[in-house]
Amino acid sequence: MPRICTIVSTIGAITLVLAARSPAAADAYPTRPIRLVVSSLPGSSPDVVARLVAEQMTTPLGQGMIVENRPGGSHLIAIKSVVAAEPDGYTLYLGAPGSMTISPAFRGNSDAEPSRGLVPIALFATVPILLAVSPAVPAKTLAELAAFAKANPGRLSHGAGPATPPHLLGEYIRAKTGADIAFVPYRSAAQSLSDLFGGRIQIICESLGVLLPHIQQGKLTPLAVTSTTRLPELPDAPTLAELGIEGFPPYNWMGVVGPPGLPDTIVGKLNAAANEVLQSPQLKASLAKVGFTAQTGSPRDFGALIATDLNQWLAVMKATNITPPVDP
Repeated sequence: MPRICTIVSTIGAITLVLAARSPAAADAYPTRPIRLVVSSLPGSSPDVVARLVAEQMTTPLGQGMIVENRPGGSHLIAIKSVVAAEPDGYTLYLGAPGSMTISPAFRGNSDAEPSRGLVPIALFATVPILLAVSPAVPAKTLAELAAFAKANPGRLSHGAGPATPPHLLGEYIRAKTGADIAFVPYRSAAQSLSDLFGGRIQIICESLGVLLPHIQQGKLTPLAVTSTTRLPELPDAPTLAELGIEGFPPYNWMGVVGPPGLPDTIVGKLNAAANEVLQSPQLKASLAKVGFTAQTGSPRDFGALIATDLNQWLAVMKATNITPPVDP
């Protein structure tokens, strides 16, 4: 009799699992809160973007979206937890270049790369990266900066988080111009800015939201921006393309992805909810305050962006010839 009860219980459990994966279950989705995993610390740009969008998506989805921070392991701790999750739409991941394209490019983009199986759902927002210098540096253009760096070897350095778009922008410009510029790793933009204003480093590459207030206060001089066109906020700052430097990814981006096998029905519901809230003036304004531009599009569009971004970062790695840095 106990053996029969065990078999019945097992069959019941299997039935529940199959029901959760059935089309009917996907149609009813979501029926409970959704977990959005972020592989960075609270207060970081990815965390801020995730919380702004997640809060708004609660309304069209009819369920809460809870942000869970899981930093460490070059993003692998968070990514592996999502890859291993049930493809039921209740565990998602906030994808960004650092985790989805830069780290895989550093590792050679092998078939074993965990992020390969993640399913693109919706792009949330984009932001360009700026290169700026302290007013103490006698340079008003990138050409002047390169000339000064060559004439004063070992004198200039730039700081950023290791293996991030800001770090790689500095390295790319160094490689393309031949400027003698050293890299100093930092854990946060706040730390690198502190050292910049203290005179310990002279160059910084960071996102628009981080640098714009300091530029407007006259504390920094912008020399270049990665975006495809000049920024309305900084009309005098040229793009890299205008300066003859091609091939660097124009934007840092953030968006939501899901575990392998996520049903199209669930992907569609999440994409529609994201697109709805990202068109709202309120969310656009909230993202703009931290330097981001809200974006909309299909899962296919987002997948194409990820693929293009990966190829661009692979080319950047080849051009800079740098190895994965050790976290400071």
